[in-house]
Amino acid sequence: MKTFDVFNGDADGICALIQLRLAEPIDSALITGVKRDIALAKRVPMAALRAQVNILDVSLEKNREAVDGLLAAGCSVFYIDHHFPGDSLPDHPNFAALIDTQPTTCTSLLVDQHLGGRFHNWAIAAAFGDNLNAVGEELAVNAGLSTEQTEALKTLGVCINYNGYGATVEDLHFHPADLYRAFVQFDDPLDLIASEPAAWQKLRDGYAEDMAKGLAAPVLNETDTSLVIKLPDEAWARRVSGVLGNELANRNPGKACAIVTDTATDSYLVSIRAPLNNRSGADEVARQFPTGGGRKAAAGINDLPAAQLDAFVGVMANFWR
Repeated sequence: MKTFDVFNGDADGICALIQLRLAEPIDSALITGVKRDIALAKRVPMAALRAQVNILDVSLEKNREAVDGLLAAGCSVFYIDHHFPGDSLPDHPNFAALIDTQPTTCTSLLVDQHLGGRFHNWAIAAAFGDNLNAVGEELAVNAGLSTEQTEALKTLGVCINYNGYGATVEDLHFHPADLYRAFVQFDDPLDLIASEPAAWQKLRDGYAEDMAKGLAAPVLNETDTSLVIKLPDEAWARRVSGVLGNELANRNPGKACAIVTDTATDSYLVSIRAPLNNRSGADEVARQFPTGGGRKAAAGINDLPAAQLDAFVGVMANFWR
């Protein structure tokens, strides 16, 4: 039976698949893309009758039509995710799911539970990459990791996540499928970090360079409860937008943070983080605008028309008051 692994190109999606494939090595067909490319299930060829399709870390709501089509074609679908799935799940004998939308979990943690913690350090790295820092810290302490090991996993998770951001895969340092292939060679991410392969060095150095530019970017608007930063239409800005949002949220735990990035068209790419002391509402803000979506703690708008920028800034300023 043909197997398709469909996964988000961020840290959570990559680390989730790494765990699954370390547990069950299979030469599967990989379907992924930039972090915001979430309508991935439709890329599974409909000619793949009775295939096994594993879908990780993309919203079922955004992929429901394609999933229904795959089930109707005789495929088996295993869905693992932490985003809003829609009003109901498919009622089909070939559909199985692990879905939990609590703001303190992520897809890699669900896989970790599913596998009984066999590759636990990958799940910890993913938690940090998904900006679940308190969760990651607690897991690391419970696992008996040293402070140095914990910081190493945090850096790795953040850098993998950073690589997923961009308008197209050409913006990225690595195609997410290639990064997965390079990193799945290591049962323990601490071994990866210690051996310093070329892919890891390039990713780490690129993150440091882009983050320095992002932290120097101009403030578009700031209130007691919100912070909005504006980035230019450049590849480095698209790469750093998501992790910069996480960093700003960590530095301003009482504020919702948004990164507004110029695009080649008359619109903006927007990344939203709810306040760390109230990890909810980001998805509600995003859904007020066309192409907006995400989860409670972190969301985005793929194509915000320039004419709606002031309205978005206003929503950010007032939603969490």
